Amino acid sequence: MLRPSPPNVERKLKRGLGAATQRLYSNVMTPTICFVASEVAPLSKTGGLGDVAGALPRRLRMLGCDVRVITPLYASIDRSRLILKTNMRLLDIPLRLGAQEFRYSLVTATSLHSDTPLILVDCPELYHRDSIYTADADEHVRFLVLQLAAIEYCLRTGFAPDIMHCNDWHAALLPLLLRARYSAEPTFARTRSLLSIHNIGYQGVFALGAAALLGLAPDAALLDSDDAAQGVVNWLKEGVRHAHRVATVSPTYAQEICAPLGGQGLDAALRARGDRIAGILNGVDYDEWDPAADAHLPHRYSIDDLSGKRLMKRALLDRMSLTVTLETPLIGMVSRLTQQKGVDLLFDVLPRMLRERPFAIAVLGSGERRYRDFFSSLARDFPGRATFFNGYSEELAHWIEAGSDIFLMPSMYEPCGLNQLYSLKYGAVPIVRRTGGLADSVQMWDAAAQSGTGIVFNDFDAFAAEWAIRTALDLYRDGATWRQLMRNGMAQDFSWEHQAREYLALYRDMTAR
Repeated sequence: MLRPSPPNVERKLKRGLGAATQRLYSNVMTPTICFVASEVAPLSKTGGLGDVAGALPRRLRMLGCDVRVITPLYASIDRSRLILKTNMRLLDIPLRLGAQEFRYSLVTATSLHSDTPLILVDCPELYHRDSIYTADADEHVRFLVLQLAAIEYCLRTGFAPDIMHCNDWHAALLPLLLRARYSAEPTFARTRSLLSIHNIGYQGVFALGAAALLGLAPDAALLDSDDAAQGVVNWLKEGVRHAHRVATVSPTYAQEICAPLGGQGLDAALRARGDRIAGILNGVDYDEWDPAADAHLPHRYSIDDLSGKRLMKRALLDRMSLTVTLETPLIGMVSRLTQQKGVDLLFDVLPRMLRERPFAIAVLGSGERRYRDFFSSLARDFPGRATFFNGYSEELAHWIEAGSDIFLMPSMYEPCGLNQLYSLKYGAVPIVRRTGGLADSVQMWDAAAQSGTGIVFNDFDAFAAEWAIRTALDLYRDGATWRQLMRNGMAQDFSWEHQAREYLALYRDMTAR
């Protein structure tokens, strides 16, 4: 097995090799990857999974990997942004699942801005719904078809992946299927499976009867016996049990999910994997999130010239009808409004502090009604100082990052988190709880050393959250301190270029084994 070499060394070595040797070298050094995900930004996205699936394969391709991304062709996808190609061998493919027969096609696409091959599973019966995810009775069928289509693509095209990279529960049965149904297929003779857990709170638990669709007989005993006794099959658990390796989206989260509090019922299965669990922090696509080149911003700025940030603050205050002065600290939030995001901690804290301290807050988000009602009431009770946009706007998300002085993320748990990474780059000092990827990416300000990038609190309670907000507001009063804190954050580099190399190292380790 050849040892990995630095990229410039690899290029020099490969220039001197013959074609056959180059192919052998490439197979060893740059694995072929079948990357299966239920959403891929910017085509389809509900959260961090979409961002990762949109950015990581592109960076891996830049490192020389042959990556094919397989995802559903949802009705919501704008086909005008894609260059579509069809192959007769991949059209109108029949698939019988129990008493149902489906027909789907596999359409190869590249976007106008990337040459990463996308393999879109075109099955209107399953994917032309009002949303990416549903509560429909056939939700398990929708994503079983995605996985079987990924396997069929490899078989019909002769694409023999070194790595089958399966993301979240929607693709978590692939390791089991490869082991039970396709182990004799030459296409998959060298294939190793990697399961990435983006959020362990979503596991894909279905009635055991649905497992009959997997066609595992006589290998049904491979399913978890405890779950079977309870009449269910847990897709994510099966992925954990059968994948060659398991990865998650930050080092701290990899530790947290192996404990009862963070594992949400899967901690024992994860602990059983021992050292087969890797934690790799998500990266940031700085092509999209860089205040010096952000197409969404009317005023741009950088760590060397912050004048545009002040202009963005003025623009954001005007846009969101906030009447405070530019010298008043502005807190921003962009969040899904769920219990995970820690909004409960703010129910008493924010109203009390808005009465006591001069600051403003701008919130963008959607989710559970009780949280929407809270931020709506905050805006009514403190007009001109609190504002809430119910829903999501990509442009407004960029504006809030650019215009805010402080960014608030008091999460109960956070596998990785991306907004704190955006905030660092945009000079919006993050307030975070020490959990998951927040703990790995934000360091507490140290006045003596003039180091640190944000305000970090430990306990998940309102007192700790209030302490963190008050600390940030106090620091904001000292202009020199605040500018140093901002610059410390803006100097951080969480680009996918770095993170993709960690995945490449993991892939190489898997293929070596």
